[in-house]
Amino acid sequence: MKSCIPSEILRIHHILEDTTAEGFGHRMCIWVQGCSNRCPDCMAKDTWDHNGGFPLAVSQLIEKMRQCRSKIEGITLLGGEPFDQALPVSRVANEAKKMGLSVITFTGYTLNKLMEKELPGVKELLRETDLLIDGPYIREQRSFSRPWVGSDNQQFHFLSNRYKPEDLEKVHNRIEMRIGRDGTLQTNGMADFSALFESLLEPSKSDGLDGRKNLLNTDEQGRGV
Repeated sequence: MKSCIPSEILRIHHILEDTTAEGFGHRMCIWVQGCSNRCPDCMAKDTWDHNGGFPLAVSQLIEKMRQCRSKIEGITLLGGEPFDQALPVSRVANEAKKMGLSVITFTGYTLNKLMEKELPGVKELLRETDLLIDGPYIREQRSFSRPWVGSDNQQFHFLSNRYKPEDLEKVHNRIEMRIGRDGTLQTNGMADFSALFESLLEPSKSDGLDGRKNLLNTDEQGRGV
């Protein structure tokens, strides 16, 4: 695990101001840039490079969050690896909690491994997190029976009373698709993206909809950024 930038600056891959595919309710989703875990078969390898993405002041991100607070339930932190930038990320999470927002954090580390770390900000980020989803994606344990995760080893840790395990029963995997002005396609959420794009390219024989039916309700695995 490495912390490679000043605590007042974050290295960001992408920010989505409102999504319903990355946690409970409407959420601001923040993909940090840089990952020390580098899981095999990762769907977001473009988030690995600690020098990639773009720098953003913590104060700017907090202001963006403040502008969105009326339409979101919370923020979701993923990447990349949020705990590689634990100190600045914890400051963002702390401000989110002050605004009454919930915090969901994804990590490729296990909770036990994080508890052993002595790097600045790790314990602070854990303290501000309501739901921690931990563990690397392991292809051999691939499973889609739970929301937002792709393998059985990944665990949900409810670190506050904001959410409860039974709340997961109300959630189903989904993806969202956005087409940019330049024609680029952006996806996020959990799905089998190989099957998704095959369906985009192959016309549907049953309904003539050019393979575009049921694309937003898949329960397969894969995370898009």
